[in-house]
Amino acid sequence: MTYLGFTALVAASAAATLAATPAAADPTPPLVLAAASLQESLTAAANAWAAKGHVRPVISFAASSALARQVQAGANADLFISADEDWMDALAARKLIVANTRVTFLGNRLVVAAPAGSKIRIPVRPPAALVRVLTAGPLAMADTPVPAGKYGQEALERLGVWAQVAPRVVRAENVRATLALVERGAAPLGIVYATDAKASAQVRIAGVFPASTHPAITYPVARLSTSRNPEAEAFRRFLVSRGGKAIFVRYGFSAR
Repeated sequence: MTYLGFTALVAASAAATLAATPAAADPTPPLVLAAASLQESLTAAANAWAAKGHVRPVISFAASSALARQVQAGANADLFISADEDWMDALAARKLIVANTRVTFLGNRLVVAAPAGSKIRIPVRPPAALVRVLTAGPLAMADTPVPAGKYGQEALERLGVWAQVAPRVVRAENVRATLALVERGAAPLGIVYATDAKASAQVRIAGVFPASTHPAITYPVARLSTSRNPEAEAFRRFLVSRGGKAIFVRYGFSAR
């Protein structure tokens, strides 16, 4: 065989080998389980991450309580972002999160939302005035296992008006369902987060609960113990970075 013939054979063999080798698989998108109140902000963060050339995460939004129970039941996911510390604590107690990846990175405020055209103002004190306003019609609140529902009930208890207001409460499955009741006019008032009210053109903030009336509203993120996706950890680090938190601040959250 001539040198040229041998060279051609080697080249052909190499080409055949390359053709038989499957292309590198695209990275698997990490699955993020996130509190319902993060819909717009976390979607924006995921888009910003994808714009940097990374695979875009898949995000499932629901009440923190529902998501935590899914994890406890064996849901196959990578990251969990809760709207309170309690549900993250519940997963930590069962060693369902990687402890050193847990970071509390955002804060929020608790407010009363009213339809955009409403003139209602919420007098936090005196209690009698607050009761009159809150019991004038149904008051929408998230279910008590849901962080927004727990914060709301505790705020009303500390203000000394829960017993009078409770009979007028209409419960919803999460904070966004609570917001929807106010948007549709099914309830004249609803207790939601400040960021939820800011996200809707159909409502306005009628009152803000003093921070002293409820535990601090914080959002921890952690990687789940079953996660084996390196993209998940990279995305988590982005979320808690200065640039990542700046995205959430634009949507009304406070950075921590």
